[in-house]
Amino acid sequence: MSTLPTLPKKPLPAGRPRAWYVAHNRHLKAMRIAIALLDTGVYTAEQACDHTIHATAQRIGVHPPSPVTCRLVRSLLP
Repeated sequence: MSTLPTLPKKPLPAGRPRAWYVAHNRHLKAMRIAIALLDTGVYTAEQACDHTIHATAQRIGVHPPSPVTCRLVRSLLP
């Protein structure tokens, strides 16, 4: 599997409540995992059980997702 080039990171805007940053980072993590799942052939939320999501996160080098993040990943899949 080839690695794709990454975009340069931009600093997050200052002055937001901590909950905003937590939610923002959770959405980014869920999108990364959802894209990796789609690349591996998992196309529906029914195919994405917690074990599959955790294994995919480990494979792409992301910390294990919480149950909330797993639900968010499934909501991003058709």
